[in-house]
Amino acid sequence: MSERKIGGAILEVSNISLRFGGVKALTDISFDVREHEVRAIIGPNGAGKSSMLNCINGVYTPQEGSITFRGQTFKGMNSRQVAEMGMARTFQSLALFKGMSVIDNIMSGRNLRMKTNLFQQAIRWGAGEREESEHREFVEKIIDFLEIQAYRKTPVGRLPYGLQKRVDLGRALAMEPQVLLLDEPMAGMNVEEKQDMCRFILDVNDEYGTTVVLIEHDMSVVMDISDRVVVLDYGKKIGDGTPDEVRANPDVISAYLGTGH
Repeated sequence: MSERKIGGAILEVSNISLRFGGVKALTDISFDVREHEVRAIIGPNGAGKSSMLNCINGVYTPQEGSITFRGQTFKGMNSRQVAEMGMARTFQSLALFKGMSVIDNIMSGRNLRMKTNLFQQAIRWGAGEREESEHREFVEKIIDFLEIQAYRKTPVGRLPYGLQKRVDLGRALAMEPQVLLLDEPMAGMNVEEKQDMCRFILDVNDEYGTTVVLIEHDMSVVMDISDRVVVLDYGKKIGDGTPDEVRANPDVISAYLGTGH
């Protein structure tokens, strides 16, 4: 990995507990994320990883605990408000507009940044036209960065899965996030597609200076690209540290190898 200056904690998750009826999804989870790092959340199936991400980006409101981003603690915020604070997310199941082109899908991520109203945008007149041109220019840079120029006008539904995942990443990048939340960005990919996605994640982190929080099942990927790893099992935190520290943690080994289950 190239030398990046990792700063202090910008996102702090403190004592988060989440229940659905009588079922505990998360119990008293705390960890932080430092500026410019790649922070992974791992764990076996059903460990609570996606629930944790849903708490961070405002989909779920935990019953206990708090989340602080750049000194601002938020409780009961919705996903749009969290996005406006500077966090963007990709989803495990692709939430792309399959009939729309690659460029239009990525443009949809610029919506938060648009100042003109829908009417001005629709008729593409005056300020609306100028603003759209600026946003398109920004989106074209993302398309170049992700090496998908050849597919700009192609409907997303016609693209292979690995490229659709890249478009999903592009749409999140279009929001110019300070923190990028990636929910299983490599799921369903072949080895080559995974290598490409790893490279783009590291480039986003390096060139854009974006802090990355990712959930991933592929342990070799996680150990390769992460600065620090937090490990969940049955909704509890069982490990937290560098990839080497986590790899040597007996609780983590037992959770993954099944000796503790």
